[in-house]
Parts: sequence; C-alpha cells; structure tokens
Amino acid sequence: MTNPSKSNRLIHSTSPYLLQHASNPVDWFEWNEEALNKAKNEDKPILLSIGYSSCHWCHVMAHQSFENEDIAQLMNEHFVCIKLDREERPDIDQIYMEAVQAMKQNGGWPLNVFLTPDQKPFFGGTYFPPKNWAQLLLQITKAFKEKRNEIEASANDLKNHLGISDLQRFKKLENNTSVTREMLNKMFDTLGNRFDFMFGGIEKAPKFVMPSTWLFLARYYQISKNKKAIDMLHLTLQKIAAGGIYDQIGGGFARYSVDGEWFAPHFEKMLYDNAQLLSLYAEAYSLTSEKLYRTVVYETVRWMEREMIHPEGGFYSALDADSEGEEGKFYVWTHDEILTLLGSEAAALIDYFDVTPEGNWEHGKNILKRQSEREPNEKLGESINILLGARNTRIKPGLDDKILTGWNAMTIQGLTDAYKAFGDKYFLSMAERAIGFIEANLISENKIYRSFKGRCSTTTGFLDDYASLIQAYTSLYQATFNESYLSKAKHWCEVTLADFFDPSENYFYFNSNFAEQLIARKKEIFDNVIPPSNAVMARNLYQLGTLLEKSEWQDLAETMVARLSTLIESEPIYMCHWAVLATEISMPSIEVVIVGASAEQLRKELAQHYLPFATFAGAINKSELPLLTGREASDEKTKIYVCQNKTCQLPVDSVKAALIQLNAI
Repeated sequence: MTNPSKSNRLIHSTSPYLLQHASNPVDWFEWNEEALNKAKNEDKPILLSIGYSSCHWCHVMAHQSFENEDIAQLMNEHFVCIKLDREERPDIDQIYMEAVQAMKQNGGWPLNVFLTPDQKPFFGGTYFPPKNWAQLLLQITKAFKEKRNEIEASANDLKNHLGISDLQRFKKLENNTSVTREMLNKMFDTLGNRFDFMFGGIEKAPKFVMPSTWLFLARYYQISKNKKAIDMLHLTLQKIAAGGIYDQIGGGFARYSVDGEWFAPHFEKMLYDNAQLLSLYAEAYSLTSEKLYRTVVYETVRWMEREMIHPEGGFYSALDADSEGEEGKFYVWTHDEILTLLGSEAAALIDYFDVTPEGNWEHGKNILKRQSEREPNEKLGESINILLGARNTRIKPGLDDKILTGWNAMTIQGLTDAYKAFGDKYFLSMAERAIGFIEANLISENKIYRSFKGRCSTTTGFLDDYASLIQAYTSLYQATFNESYLSKAKHWCEVTLADFFDPSENYFYFNSNFAEQLIARKKEIFDNVIPPSNAVMARNLYQLGTLLEKSEWQDLAETMVARLSTLIESEPIYMCHWAVLATEISMPSIEVVIVGASAEQLRKELAQHYLPFATFAGAINKSELPLLTGREASDEKTKIYVCQNKTCQLPVDSVKAALIQLNAI
C-alpha cells in the first residue's frame, strides 16, 4: 500500500505496477515529456527501470533498493529516474530489452537500463543486489562525466543496431513462394527432435507452454494423420494439466514451470497464458473428445470469473506469485493442513495429489500434482472444494487490475473457441460482455487504447491490441453470424493497414504512424509467450480475405508467410504462430455457408467438430455478404453449402451430410 503523504509522482498513474512504487523515496517519473525534457535540460543520464506488477524479482529489488533512502538519494542526485510498466508500454520495453541483450547481458525483469539524455542506451542489466546496485550507480555517474565521448559513441552504435529490423537481419535467407507439404513435414521433424517424450513440451527447463506450438501440431495431425503428432499433443496437454503449473484446486495456469516436469510453477498467473490455453484445450477437445480437456477449460473459466473479472465484464491482467512476501504461499499445503481440513477423507486426496508428510516441494510444503489420469470422483471433488474454500480465507496474491485491450481480446478468442467446442452459452455471454467492455471503455474517436484502470489510459493501442481485437471480432462473427462483428473486424483491419503497415517490407510496425517517436520502430515477427502481432495480423488478413472476398488481403497474408518460409521451416519453435497460418494456407480454402431459420443451431453442431481449415458464414435470411450472395433457403429447410475456393457443392440440410462433403475435401 502507498502512503499518500509520502508519495512521488507515480501516485497519479493508472498502472498497478507504478502505483506499487508511489511511496518509494526515489523521485520517479513516468515515461513522458516532462522526464525526457528534464534529462536534456539538465544533461543527466536517464535511469529507466522496467517491470510489471506480478514480477517477483521486481518486488525484491524494489524492497531492497528503491525503498532504501541512501540508494534513492544516489538515484535522485545523479539520474532522471523513470519507472515503466512493460505491459502498458511494450513498445519501449521491446527496444531496451533488445539493447540489453545486444550488450551480451541476460534479459529479464526488472530491466534496468541507463540512457543518454536523448534516450540512447549505453548500459543495462536485470536484478542487482543493493550493494552492487549502489556501486553501479556511482560507476555509471563517474563514467558519464569522465568518458562521455566513449559512452555517446557506444550508444550511437547501439541505436544503429536497434534500427535494423529483424526482417533485414534475415534477408539473406532464401524465401520460398508457397507453403508445401514437405515444408510442414520438416517443421514437424524439427519439433520432434526437440520434443520431451517423457514429460511433453520442448526439452528444456524452465518450461513455458507456448500454445501456438501445440495448435500447429493439432493442425498438422489433421493434415497428415501422423499418429506421432497426436501422441505428442496428448502427452504435452495431459502432463501440463496434471502438473503444478495447473492450479489443481482453483483452475487456471501459472506462467511457467521452473523444472522440466511441469511440477513447480513460477506461481504468477497471467491473463494472456490462460486466454491462449482456453483456445488450445478447447480445440484439443474438439479433435479428441478427451474429457480432461473439457474439465480444464471449465475450471479455468470459473477461475477467471471468480478472480479476474471486472464488474462490467473486462478481465484483469495478472495475479502475483507472492503473498505475505513468500512465493507460492497462497497455493501450497502442508500434510497436516490437509489432514485437519479433511479428516477421514484426506487419504484419497493425499494419494491423488502426491502429498507427503515431509512435503514434495520446499520447507515442508506440497504443490498439488495429479498422480492419476482418472477424473476426481464425487467424494474427491467435495474434498477439493473444501480446500478451495479454506484457501479463499488466506491472504491472496496481489492483483494487477488494469485491463489491457490485447489480452482481453485474446481472452474473448479463448472464450469463443470454448463456445464453439462445447456449445455452452456461458462462454459466449462472457465473451460478448468483454467485447462490450472494450467498446465502452477502450475505443474512442476511431482509436483503440491500450489499457484501463478506473479510466482509459492516454496510450493508444499497439499492433497486438488491434490485431487481437480484429481476431476476436472475426471469431465472434463465425460463432454467432452477427454481421456487426464482421463489419467491425473489417473496419479495424482497414485502420490497421492505414496506420501500421510498412509497404516497403510488407509487414506491420508495432507502433502506429501517430504514436510517439522512439529511437527505433520495431516489427514483431518472433513467437514469444504471446504470438507475434504480425503473424496474428496475417491470419486476420487471410480469414477476412476469405469472408469478404478480398483477394488482395489473402495475397498479402501469403506474401508475409512466404518471405519468412525458410525461417518458419528451420525454427518452428520461434515461429509457431506463422506455422499455424502455414497449415491453413497449405489446405484448400473451405467455406461453410449456412442459410435459413436453423442456421445458428446447425452452425453450433458443426462447430463442435474439429474443422480448423473451414471458414463459416451464415444468416437466417439473405445477406449482402459476398459468400452469402445468391444463397438462401428456398423452402423451410435450412441449407448448408460446402464450398472449396468459392465453388460450392450441392446444398444439404443436415450436419451429417455436410460432414461427408467436408471429409471428402
């Protein structure tokens, strides 16, 4: 909690992370003209400290150094100190993270970077213990005064490096002109060579889920029917769902596992991970009918509804790993606690979740992990609910209650995918409330804004906000046939092409043409824990090109993939969202058009089958949309048209008949 009587400028921020530092003795600025002009006018170096509210080591460094009066005095005297929330300003974070990595330093958060007064980086790192931090402050101060020319020269070199786009760096790669089955096979073989056949996922620790990797596997299996692909998918999703990375009591996923077995999580829960995992487990259920995957989706959405939702329907960003100053304390159990709570029923739960008297983790504590593939029976379910009730009386981890447009749009996508897989309007109603929240609070004067906390921030959206929102609108249209969603997707796609597109490279900048000018303007192409915004935008262009018969959009999407095809083929782990699009481009364009009074019901039935390469359009009555022109129900029966590259087979009036036509394609 902050003390308003001792607060610095950050007390007026909309960022929970910045508000955590509002009572520091450091004279923090937000990233703004006041701070940047002060650095220039006083010719002082900028100390830029970047983090986010649920970052464990950010909290540690804040407590050890930024709350220390002596260290704060050093910072205030010699630097203009700027505190930045990476989730509110990912554009700035991208630039200075790349700079620190170019200095051969490890990247991560907190990210502490020293800049010249004109924002050029010259030194940086991550977490520093307080003694090292104080020494570094003095060394940087001395060097800035005595070796200014060397610092400026180095900073200029680094600025020039940051100005080279990733696309230019990989220009030497030979580019194919089309996606081939051979290319997909090579991508699968590369993944297979890196796969952990014991615990699933990619062979390394720590382990991040990277959902796009497994979405690619599901699609590759649908194309190839290679049993190894479905086995890899199953093993990964089952091991993740059984491990400590999944909250066995309350639902939802932690950010990553520190080990190679999905056992010990870094306990923070991020909205973007859970949004993508809804899509992944929902799609996997459509493909396999595996009951566990359904359970995971329902439990995760119930967690979101219980702990992550604004009263008006938007979703909060994250839960901390820590509570009461201890990582994971909210989530772990001693053997005695469980015995006390469950009495004679404790033995079954202790066995099911590998609980031991000495603890299976640290300090006598247990992380719950499933020992069995069987679903909990009714008695075990009652015991889990008792533990959940007891856990809810504990002091909860800190909540980052800002609402980000891009992450909310990803969550809408996940909920829409869940609705398609299970046909349960519970998911659709949450998705539509969330899109309503965005429209009411984060869109104004034909601009999308980045974040909301009590009020809309002044930061306009980045490419990931625009691309994710377009994707959400497109998916909602295909799940509801509500044409207003499709018209909004089209509108924002046109805005994005006008405001973000670079015709010289045929990709999109992360910042719009109207955004603040930084020392570099980046384009996202590589997968991280969030798919690259250029890949999401390319998928939007491909899907909307089909729905709206805009061949120029489809051609652009195919060009974007083709220019990266060698890289996608050789590095699918880092290009997996592109790989998902590659599978879609490799297949014939399939359009499913449903017209008539039962259009919604037949769409709902069809959507519960795994049809990742089909685009859906429909209406109860006739529509002016290109795919529906001239197609309408001529009698009381609703018609389903299965089309390939805009050429339709004879209409049918049952899902069974439509599936026969689809399977033939």
